[in-house]
Amino acid sequence: MAEAAYRSVLAPELFRGQAVLVTGGGSGLGRCIAHELATLGAQVVITGRSQEKLDRVLEEIRDDGGLVDAYVCDSRDEERVREVVTDVVARHDAIHGLVNNAGGQFPSRLADMSGKGFAAVVRNNLQGGFHLAREVFNQSMAQHGGAIVNITADCDNGFPGMGHTGAARAGMENLCKTAAWEWGPYGVRSNAVALGWIASSGLDSYDGAIDAQVRRATDNIPLGRMGTEAEASALVCFLLSPAAGFINGDTIHFDGGGRFASAAAFMPLEPNKPNPVAPFNGFHRAASPRILREPTTSD
Repeated sequence: MAEAAYRSVLAPELFRGQAVLVTGGGSGLGRCIAHELATLGAQVVITGRSQEKLDRVLEEIRDDGGLVDAYVCDSRDEERVREVVTDVVARHDAIHGLVNNAGGQFPSRLADMSGKGFAAVVRNNLQGGFHLAREVFNQSMAQHGGAIVNITADCDNGFPGMGHTGAARAGMENLCKTAAWEWGPYGVRSNAVALGWIASSGLDSYDGAIDAQVRRATDNIPLGRMGTEAEASALVCFLLSPAAGFINGDTIHFDGGGRFASAAAFMPLEPNKPNPVAPFNGFHRAASPRILREPTTSD
């Protein structure tokens, strides 16, 4: 058992006896969510495309005393998704929670985007989530109930520079609403968390392509900072919990108020005041992304 431990704000043993599947659990926010769920007693199941990343998280959670299994699975592969869900249900009798977190994109203007690139991101960020949700419902939640949390993006006003993922994430939110209506009578809740800027390892996946944009991101966030993985994970775990039992079909924005940036045309954002809202970081294994550690060229 590691000396340090995840500091969750939720009740210990909250998910004891429950199996929760987290896609994209080998890195970034998915890794953090998996850690918090394990700390809260869940039997965590993580999926991802990299065995190496999954193995690292398996070792971390087990060193911390948690219960976790892992499957290499590309959510775009419909048959593989079906196989994984079947095996998880056979091992644990039911899947009580699903976090549709897997996704990916690349920066590109619409005019420069190929049809193949657009379709690849939509398959990853929308169709893959559909595969998971449908199989988990058909094979488990239709009989036992459960909760689904879909990780989307803060794109209500469009997503300049990443129109493919904006379209996919908006589609996922609409799919979430349909699932809330169709599956609600079975005791299944479906909600979405629309992420703004998060200080996560996911920022490093762009290889410097949007470094300047990342460094300026907090200029249009009223709270003056990025969110932490632990803050986003706490929201996801709450939505999976019984305390969120009457929340269904909603999209909750996690962006520090950044979605209101368009108001700057009429009222510029005031400088940060002397009483900033301090970030919460209960994840004992969190690491700051490269872009936030390295000095700017002007430093």
